[in-house]
Amino acid sequence: QVQLVESGGGLVQAGGSLTLSCAAPGSIFNRNVMGWYRLAPGKQRELVASMTSGGRANYADSVKGRFTISRDNAKNMVYLQMNTLRPEDTAVYFCNAAPSNRAAPWGQGTQVTVSL
Repeated sequence: QVQLVESGGGLVQAGGSLTLSCAAPGSIFNRNVMGWYRLAPGKQRELVASMTSGGRANYADSVKGRFTISRDNAKNMVYLQMNTLRPEDTAVYFCNAAPSNRAAPWGQGTQVTVSL
């Protein structure tokens, strides 16, 4: 069974940085657009960043200018560099194909907690 594996989350103070990593099976990675989603308590899953295989990126307004998505097509890896973190960025972060109607079964995600 294909599996996405996210890592790199943790507890960080507001204003800090984290880098998330995602290992994706080729059957998912090769669906072209890969994205990072987040799920916060009481909210719906939100696509925060995505990138095509050609390197074109898109960001939600809430993270634009603070988060940077990248991908290594040779290694089937996706990354999310998160800077100037805010408490409202606290969520479980997942990677998957984008948009969500192309998503494969979700991985476990990685918890990001931003404290004041």
